[in-house]
Amino acid sequence: MLYLFQKKVYFVETFIVILRYYNYKTITSEMGVTKTEVFSEKENRIADLAKAFAHPARVAILSYLAENRTCICGDLVDALPLSQSTVSQHLKELKRIGIIKGSIEPPKVCYCINEEVWGEAKIAFAWLLNNYQPCGC
Repeated sequence: MLYLFQKKVYFVETFIVILRYYNYKTITSEMGVTKTEVFSEKENRIADLAKAFAHPARVAILSYLAENRTCICGDLVDALPLSQSTVSQHLKELKRIGIIKGSIEPPKVCYCINEEVWGEAKIAFAWLLNNYQPCGC
C-alpha cells in the first residue's frame, strides 16, 4: 500500500512540475509578442510616437533640433556626449517614426523636426493626457 501511495505522490508531483513548466513556457512565449493588431490604429500610432521620447538620447536629439529651429548637418555628434554610431542609430529610429526628416547629400546628412508629425504628436499626447479625469484615489 505504501508503494502504491508513493507512486501516486510521485505521479502528482511530476504532473504539477509539467503543468508549471507548460504554464511558464506559455507565459514567456506570449510575453514577447506585442500583438499590435489587437489595438486601434490610433493607439499603435501613439505608442510609436512615444518611442521617440522613450530614450534620453532621442529626447536630447529632439531637444537640440527643436532649440536650433533649423536643419542640422553633421554637428549632432559634437553637440551630444554620444558616439557617431549611437547618434546614427537614434536618428534612424526617429526618422522611422517620422518625427524628424533628413536629406542625404553626400558628404552631409541634414536633419530637422518634421513639423507635421511634431504637431501630430502634440495632438496625440494632449488627447491621451487630457482624457484623464482625477478620481480621488
